[in-house]
Amino acid sequence: VQLAESGGGSVQAGASLRLSCEMSGYTRRRYCMGWFRRAPGKGREEVAYIDMDGNTRYPDFVEGRFTIDRDDAKNTLYLQMSNLKPEDTAMYYCAGDPCPPPSRMWEYNYVGKGTQVTVSQ
Repeated sequence: VQLAESGGGSVQAGASLRLSCEMSGYTRRRYCMGWFRRAPGKGREEVAYIDMDGNTRYPDFVEGRFTIDRDDAKNTLYLQMSNLKPEDTAMYYCAGDPCPPPSRMWEYNYVGKGTQVTVSQ
């Protein structure tokens, strides 16, 4: 299974971006999926999680600005981000694992190479 993120870019504060993560390879099995990020000089932090039934989970700092969604017919995971802030600047990674997944998203079996999001004032 391979994961490939896309949709990152450089935007100004307040803008929106939609990240995509395409899954290829053996995809008949449904996975628990998520997005995490890593900013320069900072640790990794989860930003969104979705299980195989569509239940979602977000950390408090997202404050309703991010929405995770999945289209299993297209084997694609999405992260809609709105009202972006400079502190959202980071490399964003998607991850997937058979449910139930490990407790930390970056320990999932499948992790993409990331897509860079840069938010300026």
